[in-house]
Amino acid sequence: MSRRVFFYVQHLLGMGHLVRSYRIARALAAGGMQVTIVSGGVPTKGLDHGAADLVQLPPVKAGERGFSDLVHPDGTMFSNDDRAKRRDLLLQHFDRLNPDILLTEAFPFGRRQMRFELIPLLERAHRRAARPLIAASVRDILQDQKTPARAQEIATFVEQFYDAVLVHGTPEFIPLTATFPLATGFADKIRYTGLVGPDAAPPAQVPSYDVIVSAGGGAVGAPLIAAALGAHKSFAPEEQWLIVTGPHLPEALAAEIEAQAAPGLIVKRFVPDLPDLLCGARLSISQAGYNTVADILRAGRRAVLVPFAAGGETEQTLRAETMADRGLAVSLTERDLSAQTLREAILRARQLPQRAAGLPLQGAAQTHAILQAMT
Repeated sequence: MSRRVFFYVQHLLGMGHLVRSYRIARALAAGGMQVTIVSGGVPTKGLDHGAADLVQLPPVKAGERGFSDLVHPDGTMFSNDDRAKRRDLLLQHFDRLNPDILLTEAFPFGRRQMRFELIPLLERAHRRAARPLIAASVRDILQDQKTPARAQEIATFVEQFYDAVLVHGTPEFIPLTATFPLATGFADKIRYTGLVGPDAAPPAQVPSYDVIVSAGGGAVGAPLIAAALGAHKSFAPEEQWLIVTGPHLPEALAAEIEAQAAPGLIVKRFVPDLPDLLCGARLSISQAGYNTVADILRAGRRAVLVPFAAGGETEQTLRAETMADRGLAVSLTERDLSAQTLREAILRARQLPQRAAGLPLQGAAQTHAILQAMT
């Protein structure tokens, strides 16, 4: 029997959570499950959710005060009345779809600000006579919890509502307990899927670049791109660089950067085949988001990682440092980032071993296998 999957996804700033969730949803649907992605973030063009259906909730994003500040796409406040209406709409979709599996991306380890609709959703699922399997879909490295009480709240939610915690990584690289020590209390619910990477092997032939600079969604990528533009001037003119600014970089800034395109320097807003293009590059320069690092590992490329660390963010820093400690990348902090320091990091990274492209990252397919076995 084909399992019906209700996959709740809420991205607030970049698009990393959405990219990983789409990769998982495509694998679940390709494996024969009936998947509905219920997305609460601002729609992003150019992303492929395959055979999965997509339901778009009234979108919200993070406001100027950070992740706890929910606003409409136009920046206006997301009111309590807006929250109540969205909660009711989410529950209506859940009742209509009557799923066998409920997946919540990030929650309860993240997206605490969405409790106004997620707690009612989980309670509704538990009241069902035929209760769905309930699983959390989380990346391998979690953001540090600000207080012990917050960490305990997360552990309580896991115990109260969840049958499984699907960790998209491996304990050999970074175990969940490294960033969430209370995970020892629900070790029996943890299932490691391995890293979630692109669906297919890279094509035999891809365009060749000396350097690809990418800034994820672009919302917080301006300093990296500015440093890369400065560093580019100090390398040989025959080098070929591609800079991908990201679709969420402010329009005016994107236009300013695109105006600097020149022979040897290509600037694009978004490229859907970036994971494949990396397979033909000599070097990748990027932040250290989950999907980007997975793409770099799959491509076997040398890399310079500049982890996003503003607002107390710790996840990317730990990932970049772990990669650097294993000789897989050169890490450069945002605090030290400049055209000169980036140039020096590039020269160091070009001394790293180049590995063969094509490393399979089967986390999405393994997620399907785990859910299939549990239901």
